[in-house]
Amino acid sequence: MKKLDETLTMLKELTDAKGIAGNEREAREVMRKYIEPLAEEVTTDGLGSLIAKRTGDANGPKIMVAGHLDEVGFMVTRIDDKGFIRFQTVGGWWSQVMLAQRVTIVTRKGDVTGVIGSKPPHILPAEARKKPVDIKDMFIDIGASSREEAAEWGVRPGDMVVPYFEFTVMNNEKMLLAKAWDNRIGCAIAIDVMKYVQGKQHANVLYGVGTVQEEVGLRGAKTSAHQIQPDIAFGVDVGIAGDTPGVTEKEAMGKMGKGPQIILYDASMVSHKGLRDFVTDVADELNIPYQFDAMAGGGTDSGEIHKTGNGVPTLSVTIATRYIHSHAAMLHRDDYENAVKLLGEVILRLDRDTVNTITFD
Repeated sequence: MKKLDETLTMLKELTDAKGIAGNEREAREVMRKYIEPLAEEVTTDGLGSLIAKRTGDANGPKIMVAGHLDEVGFMVTRIDDKGFIRFQTVGGWWSQVMLAQRVTIVTRKGDVTGVIGSKPPHILPAEARKKPVDIKDMFIDIGASSREEAAEWGVRPGDMVVPYFEFTVMNNEKMLLAKAWDNRIGCAIAIDVMKYVQGKQHANVLYGVGTVQEEVGLRGAKTSAHQIQPDIAFGVDVGIAGDTPGVTEKEAMGKMGKGPQIILYDASMVSHKGLRDFVTDVADELNIPYQFDAMAGGGTDSGEIHKTGNGVPTLSVTIATRYIHSHAAMLHRDDYENAVKLLGEVILRLDRDTVNTITFD
């Protein structure tokens, strides 16, 4: 394995951490490890979202930068007589990326390895072989011979099941392959934005947030924003990379390595025009690359954050990523670093007068 620098080590620890929606503790502790030295205070809300606070000017506006801690995965619902695990998806899954993939069941007695299986195609009728296997017909095989043996190993209904994949730097070292980029990359950006403003004057109070349960309804975004009551917010997440074979620009505009994506519209929010213009003006001033995108379906934590209190000017900034909601997704390191620089520079400029101007633009 290639030697990892400080940034890659953090990204590896964040993505290797196991944490589906409702079970984010391990990922939260990794984020806490990296963000705590940069913050004056780290708290959690009642659902478990991590909130790190850094004061530049106590009387300045409150700025929230949020990535979500949870990843898509599964939950044990039942163990059958022969020791096979039935499960519930947690977050959105496409059945075609699931079969024969390795998973880790996290139990009170330790981790148990399994593989997702189904009825073999060799014994299916010809017509059935042409169709994707329904998720309801899949199971997890942990090598147990009975329900009792699986229980002895600690497996119980309610245990989380996490995709297994190790962080990998590709031959092109800008390309990074890992599980859970959705959305540990947003958590990493929140950490590094706080690091970016360290030692610099920012006339505001910055909150770096790792929200919980985004994949099942933006739930931690709602509770953490309620606790913070921000004046300006950024939801940082992955976006769709439209640069693989067969994808047209009409379907997805994003390209890896061309800068962070400024989201104009998605199913959860129409982006705030004043904030969008301010961010792109800063990017233009500093020659930071960026690209626009719009998503007819889906949304980010911004969808809940912008409805907090009397309303919060909010913008989604995303990283073009291939193969999200699967065992292995890929993104470009330059996009990550440019997102940190752009958001860091924006925050350095967000004083009370500027926020007031943006709010009423």
